[in-house]
Amino acid sequence: MAEITIQAADGGSFSAYLAAPKSGKGPGIVVIQEIFGVNAVMRGITDDLAAKGYAALCPDLFWRLKPGINITDKTEAEWKLAVGYFGRFDADKGAQDLKATLAALRKHPACSGKVGAVGYCLGGKLAYLMATRTDVDCSVGYYGVGIQDMLGEAKNIKKPMLLHIAGKDEFVPPPAQAAVKAGLKSNPNVSIYDYPQCNHAFARVGGQHYDKSAADQANQRSAEFFKRHLGG
Repeated sequence: MAEITIQAADGGSFSAYLAAPKSGKGPGIVVIQEIFGVNAVMRGITDDLAAKGYAALCPDLFWRLKPGINITDKTEAEWKLAVGYFGRFDADKGAQDLKATLAALRKHPACSGKVGAVGYCLGGKLAYLMATRTDVDCSVGYYGVGIQDMLGEAKNIKKPMLLHIAGKDEFVPPPAQAAVKAGLKSNPNVSIYDYPQCNHAFARVGGQHYDKSAADQANQRSAEFFKRHLGG
């Protein structure tokens, strides 16, 4: 496990947490953070993907606000901080930084070829933007917030994309869920799975709404998706 530095397209640089497979090399996956920064949950996901044979890289997308944000979802104060960062975050700049992250991972010695992406919450929306704005080989979004406002870009999805939608998501209410499904149903590259009884962040281990059964099912679907489209 290591930190690497990535050059931003518009100047400056940001850090990213890299976990390489034991073999030293494997297909790549960009891990896209929630609103809490590159914290223990994100590093754990990155490490787990490396244990499965992938070169996984989690960039610090809040670096323009404050580098190195690493907080939890356990206190009201941290929630307020996280929501504040979310409100100030520029998703277009974030998508640019993810494009730079994708290019850096493809060139890294630990990456053997294809690169996918997986994101959660804010990262779920950004995984969608990677599918619409980059040449990522495949992408997975968990309970992405705000995708319904970006459906005009759906026609740009040319590679496989998988979305996990929580039926009781307080941040993605039923009308938004319906809009996402309607806006993407005609694109053969998109697959969507529903988890009707789950709330937002049902796959966040240790989170208030963590649902192990649903999380295991979603993670298995993601694992099969990545194996199919990235190899390894």
